[in-house]
Formats: sequence, C-alpha cells, structure tokens
Amino acid sequence: GKMSHGSHSHRIPGSVGMCATPSRIAKGKKMPGRMGGSKVTVPGSEIVDIIEDQNLVLVKGSVPGAKGSLVFLRKI
Repeated sequence: GKMSHGSHSHRIPGSVGMCATPSRIAKGKKMPGRMGGSKVTVPGSEIVDIIEDQNLVLVKGSVPGAKGSLVFLRKI
C-alpha cells in the first residue's frame, strides 16, 4: 500500500493462494516471519592478541552478532 497519508497496509502480503483450483496455499510460499539469529561462520579471522588478565581476545576484522552475545572461536 501507500507509504504515506495514513495507510495502514504498508507491508501486507497481497495474494497468497490460487483461485478455486487448488484452493490452498502452495507449499513453500514465502511468508513473513522472524529473520536472522542463525549461526554464522567467518573463515579467515585472525587472532591479534590475547590479554589474559582482562579475559580479552582481540580479533582482526568484524565479528558477527549483537553486543554482549556469545562468540565461539575455533581453529579451522
């Protein structure tokens, strides 16, 4: 729908199924839902330094995930 002027239907799915035949929604139809939160493996990351007294591991580059989330490091 319109993105302005008080429209309440910005991200509605529209038509999802067929008419009288087969009168159901096709298996595997893309529908709205939660996205993300999946496990991600980033190869090629490099450990720069380990500061034991502060319990820190410095990694070169970006690390996926939210702030404060758990990160697993393993040798590939």
